[in-house]
Amino acid sequence: MRVAFVPTMGALHTGHLSLVQEARRRVKSSGRVVVSVFVNPTQFAPHEDLAAYPRNLARDRALCRTSGVDVLFVPEDTAMYPQAPVPPSSTCVVEEALTRSMEGSARPTHFRGVTTVLAKLFNLVLPDLAIFGAKDWQQAAVVRRMVRDLNFPLQIVVAPTVRESDGLAMSSRNQRLAPDERPQATVLWRSIQWARGRVQAARRAVPAAQLQKGVAKLVASEPAARLDYVAFFDPDTLEPTRAVHRTSHMALAVFVGKVRLIDNAPLGVDAP
Repeated sequence: MRVAFVPTMGALHTGHLSLVQEARRRVKSSGRVVVSVFVNPTQFAPHEDLAAYPRNLARDRALCRTSGVDVLFVPEDTAMYPQAPVPPSSTCVVEEALTRSMEGSARPTHFRGVTTVLAKLFNLVLPDLAIFGAKDWQQAAVVRRMVRDLNFPLQIVVAPTVRESDGLAMSSRNQRLAPDERPQATVLWRSIQWARGRVQAARRAVPAAQLQKGVAKLVASEPAARLDYVAFFDPDTLEPTRAVHRTSHMALAVFVGKVRLIDNAPLGVDAP
């Protein structure tokens, strides 16, 4: 039977459940949908929010039951990394081309942890396909490259970003926003819409530096927000572009209070 796999770090929300729905659609009733919940310590730097990352396994389990998940896989840290403390071993998986910018430069050890744990999970679950969300665009590109380069026998599927009614991309980290910070967090989506409008209205390419300056000003208008980075790039190669076209993609990371949020979207169409 065909197996579809949705790897998560838990604190499940509607965005995760949309991935489950896509998994079921692809394997149909005769296949099996597997969801993993594992807060992976190796993708967090020592100063990052591993301890504060939201966890609610009882709720995750209930959501998986009502969403038609066949298998919920919840490994312990010691099962995934028996040689703890982290870093647990001398063997890891590193992608060296697509991880040089954006999240890769802002969080230098992040993708090594992501690719290593996903290689482990793929070997344990042995899926035919794995479903990822477009909100983590760079991650999906990195995983697709890893699977291709290392001949993993599975297909990587990227499903659209799911947003709240005000445009904020659904994320488990949204739970950590204070009440006065939650409205300010929409500045990520407003920044994307602003840049998209400038690019679509222009008769020629728009300088990336001009757009970056505008986004920085927009983010700075929110008292709790601090821009980490904003990037304009080719959606396939992730190479940065100085001249931004309608075929370009945009990504940004913003701290809202102590919570770091990311978002991205294509600039040529009104896509999620």
